[in-house]
Amino acid sequence: MAVATGVKVDVERFHDQGYLVVEDVLDVERDLDPVVAEYTQLLDELAARWHAEGKISSTHATLPFVQRLAQVLTEMGRAGYAPFDISLPFAKVTEETPIHLGPATFHMLTSPRLIDAVEQVIGPEILSNPIQHVRIKPPERLLPEEFRNSLVGRTDWHQDQGVALPEVDETDMLTVWLPVTDATIENGCLCVVPQSHTRGLVTHCPGRAEGRAGLHIPDEIRGTDYTPVPIKRGGALFLHRRTMHAALSNLSDGARWSFDLRYQPIGQPTGRPWFPSFVVRSRRHPETEVHDWRVWADLWRATRSRLASTPPEGKFNRWTGQEAVCEVA
Repeated sequence: MAVATGVKVDVERFHDQGYLVVEDVLDVERDLDPVVAEYTQLLDELAARWHAEGKISSTHATLPFVQRLAQVLTEMGRAGYAPFDISLPFAKVTEETPIHLGPATFHMLTSPRLIDAVEQVIGPEILSNPIQHVRIKPPERLLPEEFRNSLVGRTDWHQDQGVALPEVDETDMLTVWLPVTDATIENGCLCVVPQSHTRGLVTHCPGRAEGRAGLHIPDEIRGTDYTPVPIKRGGALFLHRRTMHAALSNLSDGARWSFDLRYQPIGQPTGRPWFPSFVVRSRRHPETEVHDWRVWADLWRATRSRLASTPPEGKFNRWTGQEAVCEVA
């Protein structure tokens, strides 16, 4: 398969190990710096509005970005992070539910250089899967306990296939984890269990114990061996949908900022049927590709309106917590 940009993906190693670091898959100045500027402006706007509404004590404008975000979130609580994310919640969506839909973010997730790399793994007919998030994690010590195991806290062990509907089980979903800042062991990089994708989908417990707020793989299943994966900004971590992974705590003085995006072949289920997907690349039907960020934004806004009037039905989590391994975990 031709590689237009020179980004070569070791597909054989990816399938053997279940993960792969791909260096220089994004251009820092062209793809990442505009995202940083976009989010800095967003924080400016939110802080000004929330201060005017009396929700926070100050705009904290003199603080650096990381400390400012931490202070704003401390005063706003977990709901204060919603305007930064690039997805909607599963429930209680209203017309006012915030979501970030900026042009710089769209241009990053559709970067031709990135999609060239993705194409080498899943083929030339590529859909942007709507299971996507931004994670801007200030130092853990700066945030209240309620942020543990949230989008700004550490992340428990899981498989991405396990946090989607069963319809996604046969989908060739590829997770692309992109660090906006260097991801290090100290600031909370991802860890993986190599070759764990060969073990199939394992039980995830919907735990509340030990401060756990969501699905996690019990230690009895995962084992004790894992590999930290530090990555420089501009690089990416490709993950198989069944690779066990987690994020360490941020013990540094700076932020650990990343996006987790997912791509898949066109025509396969997304695991979030009520959320919008869109065609990133199609060699067969290039006219179906979405290149305008406003079209992407409108897809999410239309979805928000629909969910506000007609919430999704059914049970999202396939596990009950009554599985034997969960009862003792």
